[in-house]
This record gives sequence, structure tokens and C-alpha cells, in this order.
Amino acid sequence: MSSNPSFANIILIWYAHNGRSLPWRETKDPYAIWLSEVILQQTRIQQGQAYWQRFMQRWPTVAKLADATEDEVLREWQGLGYYSRARNLHGAAKQICQQGQFPDTLEAIRKLKGVGDYTAAAIASIAFGVDAAVVDGNVYRVLARHFGIDTPINTTEGKKTFTALANSLLPKNQAAAFNQGMMDFGALVCTPQSPRCAACPLAETCHALRTGTTASLPVKQKTLKVRTRHLTYFYLRHNGKTALHRRGQGDIWQGLWEPLLTHDSMNTAAHVLPEINGEVSLRAKNVRHVLTHQAITADFYVANLHEKPQLPEDYVWIDECDIQHYALPRLIERLLQQL
Repeated sequence: MSSNPSFANIILIWYAHNGRSLPWRETKDPYAIWLSEVILQQTRIQQGQAYWQRFMQRWPTVAKLADATEDEVLREWQGLGYYSRARNLHGAAKQICQQGQFPDTLEAIRKLKGVGDYTAAAIASIAFGVDAAVVDGNVYRVLARHFGIDTPINTTEGKKTFTALANSLLPKNQAAAFNQGMMDFGALVCTPQSPRCAACPLAETCHALRTGTTASLPVKQKTLKVRTRHLTYFYLRHNGKTALHRRGQGDIWQGLWEPLLTHDSMNTAAHVLPEINGEVSLRAKNVRHVLTHQAITADFYVANLHEKPQLPEDYVWIDECDIQHYALPRLIERLLQQL
């Protein structure tokens, strides 16, 4: 598994001619770069770019983001999912402001809330020119195929192996271009399905192409156990108002808002259905929503009330027309479309 001396040069040349034109690549502002990395952790570039532009427009500096409320940040994040990213982003913005400036070393960036090895290396190399290799899904794929590495990428050994290899290939003082080149190369050429091997400048030295193992690399251990869960919601209506409550800690959608939850098959947050005096209609049945570790189905009822029922104290009555000001899970957004 010795590093090919021309590997880095080929990536740099390819990137110079084929790299994607993205707005956060036109700046060295660490805030803008960090924001893009957080948004793109679980999001496609096409969708993420619009969110990045909205965030930069609304909160152009880390200080302005730190001054926002968590509700405002979650509301702006709505639709991206994995809301812990938004909460960590907001928390880290406060950390940075307390420190007085954006940290500029790999170790200090790594201490920011929600920042892992990959994000720290990306920010350090792109914003500050630190010689640190990024290792994300694209990089794992390129390296596993080119060098024929079958160590599972989601193991401690795999992470160490690929990180060491990526750092050994890193051209000195060119980390930003190399890292972005590797990410783009994996996204555009060495793709998960149907890689463009015929157009690949690394084809001559690629182990997977030579041995016909492109489809089986990289290797990933199967570890995920998906739980099923059923939720029943009632959207209450009374004199132009509806009732919402904010979900608590220790479960999905922490800090987001939802209508009356009357049944939860995992018994984590369900409430007994209060006496409803009014007309109730079923609007949606078994609406499916898949998260990383959970497969959720939901029933959705609308109740037009003659009088307000007694609800648990964490529910608030709001004007229906104000519901867009509350950060809602994507599933609830979909259910509300039935109105």
C-alpha cells in the first residue's frame, strides 16, 4: 500500500480543471467555510447551497449567529433534518465569540461543539492552510478503490488506516486544493454507482479497476439496527388557534414543535387524548418517514373544537397563521400539507 508519488499531482491537476464552482470556495472566511461543512454533512450540495446562502444573508458573521435564538436557527434549518447539527452550530458560534476569534489550529477547531475530525481538517486546511487531510465518504471510496484497501471504513482500524494514507499523500502547502480535489473527484468521477472509470486519470494505477472490485469497495460493516415506531397526532382547531408543544431532550426532533401527540408506540412522549368536544376527521394514515435509526409511521387527525380541551401544561395555543414561525420536523410539515 505504498503511496504513488503521482497520485496527488493527478488529483491537483484534475481539480484545477474540473473542480466545482461553489460560493464558499471563493472566500477564506472560516465562518463561511465552517457553515458549508456543517450543512453538507448530511445534505446534497444542490439543496445545501440554498440554505448556506440564506444563513449567510441572515447571519453574515459568527457573532450575529451567536446572537440569534435557538428557535430562529432551528426555523432557518427546517427541512435539512439532523437538527443536532443546527443546535451544535449555534452552540459553537457562542463558543467562538467567547474565545474572541475563530480558532485557527486543528486541535482548537476540533474542540468546537459538533466538530469532528473531518470538519476540523476541512476548516483548518481550507481556511488556514494547515496540512491536514480530510477523510469523508468520497475520500474513503477513492482511496479504497485505488489502493485496494478492504479494511471496513466504519471501524477504528479503518479510520486510522485511511487517515494515515490520506495524510501521507497530502502535498505540502497544498492541502486545501488536494482535499477539495479528493472530495470532488469522489463526487464526480469515482462515484458510488457507475463510476466513470473510462474518463478517470488514475485508471492505470487503480487496483479496483484492475481486479474488477470497484462495486465491492469500500467495505462497510453492517451495524445499523432500525427500530419501528408509530405516532398519532391531532391537529386541534379552535377560533383560528391551534395547540403545539416543543419536544424535549433525549429523543428525535429535540427542540422542534409538533401538534398534540396522543400515541407513541415507543412510549417516550405520548399523552393521553383529552376529551375532545367537536368534529374529528382522519386526514392521513400510516404516513412513512425514515430516519437513520428509526422507521416512523404516523396517523394525522384534525379536530374542529367547540371548546378548548385541558392539555398538558407544555402545550401552547397559537394563531394558526403563525405556525410558519415555529421550527417543525419534516414529517409534521408533510402532515400539515393535508390541511
